[in-house]
Amino acid sequence: MDVPCVLTQSSSVSLHRSVDISDEEEEVGGSQMEELRFVPLEDDGEAGPMCDIRALVGRYHHGYRRGCMLCLCGVAMFAAVCLSLAAFLLAFIVFSGRYHCSLFGGVGGEDEQMGGGANTPADTGAGLYLGELREMMRKLLQDEDIHNTVRTQTSSLQLVDSTGLVSEQIHLNPSDFCPYSATGNHTGGVVYANYGRPEDFNWLRSEGVSVVGHVVVMRVGGGVSFAEKVWLAERSGAGGALIYPDPADLPQDPRRLGLNSHTSVSEHVHLGSGDPFTPGFPSFNHTKFPPIQSSGLPLIPSLPITATVAAKLLSQLSGPLCPPSWRGRLPYVRCVLGPDFVSGRRVQMAVHNVMTPVLLNNIFSSLVGRVEPDQYIILGAQRDSLGPGAVKSGVGTAILLELARTFSVMVKNGFSPRRSLLFVSWDAGDFGNVGATEWLEGYLSMLHLKAVAYFSLDQAIMGDDLLSAYTSPLLVDLLDAAIKQVEHPKHAGQTIFSQAEREGGSWRIMKPLYLNSGAYSFTAFAGVPAMELRFTEERAYPFVNTPLDSLSRLQEVLGGRLGVTGRSLGELVGEMVLRLAHDHIVPLRITSYAQTVLQFSAKLNKHSVELQSRGLSPQWLFSARGDYSRAAETLQRAIDYSDLHDPTTARFYNTRIMTVEYYFLSQYVSVMETPFRHVIHGRGNHTLSALTEHLALLTSDPRRFDESAFRRQLALFTWTLQGAANALNGDVWAIHNTHTYTQ
Repeated sequence: MDVPCVLTQSSSVSLHRSVDISDEEEEVGGSQMEELRFVPLEDDGEAGPMCDIRALVGRYHHGYRRGCMLCLCGVAMFAAVCLSLAAFLLAFIVFSGRYHCSLFGGVGGEDEQMGGGANTPADTGAGLYLGELREMMRKLLQDEDIHNTVRTQTSSLQLVDSTGLVSEQIHLNPSDFCPYSATGNHTGGVVYANYGRPEDFNWLRSEGVSVVGHVVVMRVGGGVSFAEKVWLAERSGAGGALIYPDPADLPQDPRRLGLNSHTSVSEHVHLGSGDPFTPGFPSFNHTKFPPIQSSGLPLIPSLPITATVAAKLLSQLSGPLCPPSWRGRLPYVRCVLGPDFVSGRRVQMAVHNVMTPVLLNNIFSSLVGRVEPDQYIILGAQRDSLGPGAVKSGVGTAILLELARTFSVMVKNGFSPRRSLLFVSWDAGDFGNVGATEWLEGYLSMLHLKAVAYFSLDQAIMGDDLLSAYTSPLLVDLLDAAIKQVEHPKHAGQTIFSQAEREGGSWRIMKPLYLNSGAYSFTAFAGVPAMELRFTEERAYPFVNTPLDSLSRLQEVLGGRLGVTGRSLGELVGEMVLRLAHDHIVPLRITSYAQTVLQFSAKLNKHSVELQSRGLSPQWLFSARGDYSRAAETLQRAIDYSDLHDPTTARFYNTRIMTVEYYFLSQYVSVMETPFRHVIHGRGNHTLSALTEHLALLTSDPRRFDESAFRRQLALFTWTLQGAANALNGDVWAIHNTHTYTQ
């Protein structure tokens, strides 16, 4: 067994972050190089119970600030400007320019008569006396200029009257920002849009409330990310977006910690993942692609605001009343939609984010398999965060380190995995999983043959009660078996499975992958089965993406049970990794997607008469679904009746199984324009969800149903499914389709 080692891979990408002098000095410009370093993995001795997660988080958390600075010195990002430093540098340049202009304009020139005494020029003098220099400095150093320079470099929010004069300045925390927000100013009315979900904007439209040209105020949560909120607001015509945490969505139990009304939540607003200026291809240092802006970057400015600021704005609105379900718990706010202020004022927002390149470092550690070393089971966690990040990055990093140590010692004690284990610490996770996505983009053409599965440990512990698994359907059987083996962290003597069954069924644990998940890009972009596990409580953990996400608060929420909960989560992941590393045949449920398509087929059946009246037949899709289902079942039967101890046979079947997820990446859309090509989990018109939404228009709004567009959507989805069936079947001569064409 090879000795475990650590590989550090550096690459240059684009993110949002604060400017620093050291960053300017680190900028490499056109000179680029890739850095690969191998470092021995430390051995902490025998692997005992994984109960020191708390200590690991504490150790990681204690070194956060220094570690963050070291990491950020190296990735290409954009960020909100660091106020005092940027203002100082800019002011210095401006004033220096003025000084030289005045100097060369003849002030204190050589023809001026010199005197003596205290006004004697310095030895290095340029013909000016110290008193004259002092007077010149006082005249040129204008407090108004300093004020204006600082003001133009910071994000701001203010109320203006009908003439455009500022009537009230609203205080913002300079450290709060939305990475990837568009820069610029916007002035307009305010429209309240609840959570900023598609159904919220649709409701506003149906009620005749227009957001065009106005600033939209939305609540954190509702199942949509900041990026989705801003994108939907922009698509609806809004000129700006403000996002705040409403007390109605946060813990209200006075015995437990809650988010105070003066704290905002920060999150990036790029509707995508990875470097937004190299969509679809990697930002490795050896690449020389010109920058291409991602279509997911917003065109309107956005800011995170506190509940206090939101209450100040919403309490002054006039207009129609909100529906009851939209009412939050902001004090002194009578929930109305806007867009006008009672006083006739408007809101003016300004965002000034600055782009700067830095270096990104992903760190890899591997345990090489003995039979199929080129097949990898990958475990990863981000190690950066916008705040202290106990939940956002500390817990995941701690569990990752503990699992790496545990498996390393197991190998020394005789464990010999068939397949390799890869442990990865990702950089720039808080800017849209940049480190992971750039790596995926760099090896996209081969990952479906090498990556067996990916497990994300990001935000793994936000409570100790309810388990959620955001997962590809291919991993459902693996998880179902694992939760029957691991004890629940809060209910001693009971497995996670038995506790879930008591609370309504273990099926509730399984949830679909979501955009901001650390696992999402692996499946939706690269076609690798992925899962992100998380322990939570009924009440949301309120401190993620805030300056309050500290170890002490997490421990208080957990009642000091971080170590126990971390062990359960680590044991659960470890159980699945053991199966994947040990079994001759990769235990993935290859028939799972047939059921997903079957559910959609039932919806098509309900509209079959109307579709056929429009010349649209769903029969081809039904046929493709049947072909896929038969191919998957045939392959499963062949596996069941084969000699799996024969390495050649096992390799043959594993190769077929590992490519199943990849087959669902649409080959008919551009990876640069539509990076999430997966037809089930992806985003875009090629997906099953888009097809379902379009089909629903037949009932909800027939005038908006586009027959030509629907025919194209149906054809592309169907042929992707048929292609998956053909690839799974493996025999190119055994495809029975009738092909017709129009002359």
